[in-house]
Amino acid sequence: MSANAVRIDPSDNVATLLGDVAAGEEVVADGISVTAAKAIPRGHKIALVAIAPGDAVIKYGFPIGRATASIVAGEHVHSDNVATALAGQQAYAYAPAPRANLAPGDATFQGYRRGDGRVGTRNEIWVLPTVGCVARTAERIAARAGAALAGKVDGVHAFIHPFGCSQLGEDLDGTRAILASLACHPNAGGVLILGLGCENNQIARLMQEIPEWRRPAIRTLATQLAGDEVAEGVALVEELATQARCERSEATLADLVLGVKCGGSDGLSGLTANPLVGRMSDRVTASGGRVVLTEIPEIFGAEQMLMNRAADEGVFGQVVGVVNDFKQYFIDHGEPVSENPSPGNIAGGITTLEEKSLGAVQKAGRAPIADVIHYGERVAKDGLTLLEAPGNDAVSSTALAAAGATAILFTTGRGTPLGFPVPTIKIASNSDLAVRKPGWIDFDAGMVLDKGFETMEAALTKRLCAIASGEPTAAERNGEREIAIWKRGVTL
Repeated sequence: MSANAVRIDPSDNVATLLGDVAAGEEVVADGISVTAAKAIPRGHKIALVAIAPGDAVIKYGFPIGRATASIVAGEHVHSDNVATALAGQQAYAYAPAPRANLAPGDATFQGYRRGDGRVGTRNEIWVLPTVGCVARTAERIAARAGAALAGKVDGVHAFIHPFGCSQLGEDLDGTRAILASLACHPNAGGVLILGLGCENNQIARLMQEIPEWRRPAIRTLATQLAGDEVAEGVALVEELATQARCERSEATLADLVLGVKCGGSDGLSGLTANPLVGRMSDRVTASGGRVVLTEIPEIFGAEQMLMNRAADEGVFGQVVGVVNDFKQYFIDHGEPVSENPSPGNIAGGITTLEEKSLGAVQKAGRAPIADVIHYGERVAKDGLTLLEAPGNDAVSSTALAAAGATAILFTTGRGTPLGFPVPTIKIASNSDLAVRKPGWIDFDAGMVLDKGFETMEAALTKRLCAIASGEPTAAERNGEREIAIWKRGVTL
């Protein structure tokens, strides 16, 4: 009996299993037949040919590491016989790749068109605390105001965090930048900035980071100066809600800002969910919309592919800078740049960071990189933007939202319940996860293996437009809405 496996590129010397195989079972991939030396789980790799110690292990047509022992055809290829080849900073040369011919899409959704021309996928009121000391106060204000305003806005949400005090320099600047950018988001019809009064992250200084055009949609409250801070906060939220009244109207893919993210990846993520999201990314950018890619440490090993897609040599230099700066960040803290994949990734079949990265970058499709922005900055150009942020799910997804993403396509092979300020669409890389966790998963990309990419791209487009038009995601139904801020400096 033959087990299904996929050889992604003709030069690959391994194949990825689409189901569990038993010892002695025949595996066929791309016309090559081998016998499994032992039981191997779904999503893991099997050697199609003998691989000598020191030889490159090839997947996606690129090296994903080097063999640390002799590997015979049919053997399980994983962390016990393969090691990363990644080191520290590198010198890169710009070798522009041919521009892909991408087709726009004609799909539409019902969004909230703002006065500045941006289109939101939700019309909510956000409560943003300047400091962790007023986090619970922010939640009480949001809960009471949300109950009073049910049906008048799409929701009232407090996005709490533990920072804003005992921070210095660039670390405090990062907290301030994220909060200021969130305060400018088109999904927020109004924002209440809630402070304590004595924190480092002062309201007045934070407001300086918010442009003049946005300030009419902002209210502030320093709780140390308030009488009944909850009642006063609720009154300000109700005032914002009256001002934020808006009706949905037709919008196109050109009006979307799409964040792309993967978390809890497995060996099938790079075969199903990530390339499917890449096709969606291409459809949006070709239509004149915007896509934001982040997780800089999870492009190590695949960075040259992205660099070659830079729109020009200036953008290429910016990509090199953000990649090497992130590698130096690891080195400065005494950590190897290859300190990845996670235990869950490894259990799911991903062996090295190179393998993880080559699968992860597929979320960005084939469009040129139009711009590079730093942590806390907002997207400014149409097309594909690379955003500086770590790979951590909560930190990077918050950075995507702050950059202006009005929806996030989040692929996963292991599953996670997390949700973020904007609709976060969980896309399973395998159908087993989608069946086991319907309360977490919004879309089953595992069906690509049966129905093909074209059919599933049409299905994902339809699902994305439905959610952008107001249909709640699984995370929204579960009340999973949070932020996480990248803490990099000392704490006083």
